[in-house]
Amino acid sequence: MTIDPAARKQKIDETFKRAVDNGDVPGIVAMATGCDDIIYEGAFGKRVLGDPAPMTLDTVMWIASMTKPLTTAAALQLVERGKLQLDTPAARVIPEIANAQVLEGFNADGTPRTRPPARQITLRHLLTHTAGFGYDMWSADLVRYQDAMGIPGIVSCRNSALTTPLLFDPGERWFYGISIDWAGKMVEAASGKQLGEYFHENILAPLGMTSTAFTINGDMRARLAKIHQRGGDGALSPLMEFEVPQDPDFEMGGGGLYSTAGDFLKFCRMILNQGSHGGLRLLESETVALMSTNNIGGNRVCGLKTAIPSLTNDAEFFPGLPKTWGFGFQINEEPLPTGRPAGGLMWAGLANTYFWIDPQSAVSGVYLTQILPFADKKSAPLYIEFETAFYS
Repeated sequence: MTIDPAARKQKIDETFKRAVDNGDVPGIVAMATGCDDIIYEGAFGKRVLGDPAPMTLDTVMWIASMTKPLTTAAALQLVERGKLQLDTPAARVIPEIANAQVLEGFNADGTPRTRPPARQITLRHLLTHTAGFGYDMWSADLVRYQDAMGIPGIVSCRNSALTTPLLFDPGERWFYGISIDWAGKMVEAASGKQLGEYFHENILAPLGMTSTAFTINGDMRARLAKIHQRGGDGALSPLMEFEVPQDPDFEMGGGGLYSTAGDFLKFCRMILNQGSHGGLRLLESETVALMSTNNIGGNRVCGLKTAIPSLTNDAEFFPGLPKTWGFGFQINEEPLPTGRPAGGLMWAGLANTYFWIDPQSAVSGVYLTQILPFADKKSAPLYIEFETAFYS
């Protein structure tokens, strides 16, 4: 079956324009690419509701957990260079991770009960979200622990935010959390560079990702979209003061980057091209194959139940279908109703940013909005419509 690019573009454009006109989302930027060229691009709506500045293809947005694949790639570059190992204790590189204890419960007075883990955490555990760490937004126990111990949330970018306990022994199961922030600390320790500096030299500059950084420079700020909060009545209002700290204790490898759709597609295109870009090799093809392969054994990616409804709804991509985890990506084991074949890669960011990489069809797509809570009832289905229209 031959896809008519003009008809596909018209269908996607009409879907997005209707959503903006209906007030479902403030603005959208969406793009798709093959191994070499852009296949689709479109920008709709406003960067900030109530302001005249339109969404444009170069609008800068907080991509949150879409940072994780870049941190994962950085760690694997250092594995290739012999500076990190996947299966040796992470504490040999970052000794402070040895302080992590397993949370067993709470005493009558509310103080936490913890115990030492059954085994040491490795980089492999961190890169696959099987180390035992979680996020407070998906764990009431972590919310309670942080309240009891006075620990800030991870978006504070304070080192104390990394001192939350494990929810289970390393290697036992998959659960989503701060593991990639710890992996970022390992990149810094092994390279001797701050994470953003390492990114710039080894990923961003080689790929030409000139609008991607932890620190928002003046040019990026002039193109910055604001995050909007959806209230209980469904209405959207801009969070004018929300911003990832610009003078952090640590640069958040799990979710600190600002970027554009076009920049992020350059990273996706590198993955489609098995680690190379413009004649430069950023990752060995064997490493990209490893990133795209189940690395959690018999465990499976599970649905996440909200513990902080202002930040996230319950979240799971394609419930009922089996999903594994490679390095940096969720992998669908079966064909999806969108048309994406088995073996596709994907993930997302907290403010309703989404992407997929399809190695079999050699295509990738990015969809960016700026809305909380995650898995937004209006925006998340639009991403699914985008992917479906792309394949249909």
